[in-house]
Amino acid sequence: MTSSAVGTERRLGGRTRRFFRRTLAALVAAGVDFLVGGAFAIERYAGLVRDTKDFDVFVRPRDRGRLLATLAAVGCETEEPYPHWLAKARCAGDVVDVIFNSGNAMCEVDDGWFAHATGGRVLGVPVRFVPAEELLWSKAFVQERERFDGADVVHLLHARGPDLDWDRLLARFGEHWRVLYAHVILFGYVFPSERRRVPRAVMAELGRRLADEARPPRGPRVCRGTLLSRTQYATEVGEGGYADARVVPLGHMTPATAASWTAAGARAAPAGAAGGERAARITRRVTHASSADGTARPSRR
Repeated sequence: MTSSAVGTERRLGGRTRRFFRRTLAALVAAGVDFLVGGAFAIERYAGLVRDTKDFDVFVRPRDRGRLLATLAAVGCETEEPYPHWLAKARCAGDVVDVIFNSGNAMCEVDDGWFAHATGGRVLGVPVRFVPAEELLWSKAFVQERERFDGADVVHLLHARGPDLDWDRLLARFGEHWRVLYAHVILFGYVFPSERRRVPRAVMAELGRRLADEARPPRGPRVCRGTLLSRTQYATEVGEGGYADARVVPLGHMTPATAASWTAAGARAAPAGAAGGERAARITRRVTHASSADGTARPSRR
């Protein structure tokens, strides 16, 4: 496999191509530390070619201000619509997504992303790509009604399974290893003749962990579904009495951030305005069910 994303490049329109190349050149010239993800990375690792109007760049949280300032200096309009994970730079209809975490706030970009990045070129500009392990890790949690990245995870396992750093991947998932297990089981279903691309030792380790979970954990009832979809489990955390796993101390979001993120998902979901308003009401109840110091507590009926 080449170290470039040639097929995706060829699908770009002329204006978009020039914008993306100008963006890359500006970031390289300014010495901004960034990684390329999105459609270009998925082609780099899995060979998938798709149309894109968004250019995904990943940065450490501390570097996003400098990156946005660099793009503003070359004529982009910049904003930070979701301060917990995403900023944007726009120019004549084309968009650069500046990503420093995941939507569920679980996959913060840290030094490890850069230590294991791979080199290549995009539009003739030397770049580094998000590592395959971090790409898979962040995509594994995207299970919205309107967007499910499970197929990308399956394709990554098919293309890169034997070469992945599985110890690092298991460490990335940590206590959320069940999410990885679900994806590798699905991979074996999709490609039964290729199951060995996930090492036997990994499957044995995940199976052992599952077997060791003989009893449910003690403590409050928790819904981790909100780490996978910001809208589809809103009823459980808003009305069903479950603690929201996104919210401190269980997760990394404040109640207000979780509520805002859920409401944004409701507006984007195909349920329409009525469904969006219902989800927004639920997120307000989630916020009100939290303590004043920002600690999540299960709501009561």
